[in-house]
Amino acid sequence: MVAMDDEELEDYDREVELALYREYRDVVGQFAYVIETERRFYLANEVSLDRKDTEHDFYFELNMKDVWVWDVYRSDRFVSSVRVLTFKDVNVEKLSQRDFELPKDLSLDK
Repeated sequence: MVAMDDEELEDYDREVELALYREYRDVVGQFAYVIETERRFYLANEVSLDRKDTEHDFYFELNMKDVWVWDVYRSDRFVSSVRVLTFKDVNVEKLSQRDFELPKDLSLDK
């Protein structure tokens, strides 16, 4: 087995991140929501976020369907459902279809 030096490892990490970003850019238009937790970033078409109270604290239960997961270590980033329980912040944003339309001067209908 050949060991990678630090520079080769950094190059590999950059290439993997760039490939993941390109995949994200290619699929984001297929989803309605962007969701960010302390551990991961998701795209989903259905989202529910519920606050759950306990005796001394609270946590969030996040359920998503039709999901793409930003994770370089996953071989299949498309999953049918994801459930997350967290004490940390959760950010859910509804995507606007306007964000994915080409400007009129770049329209493909010419």
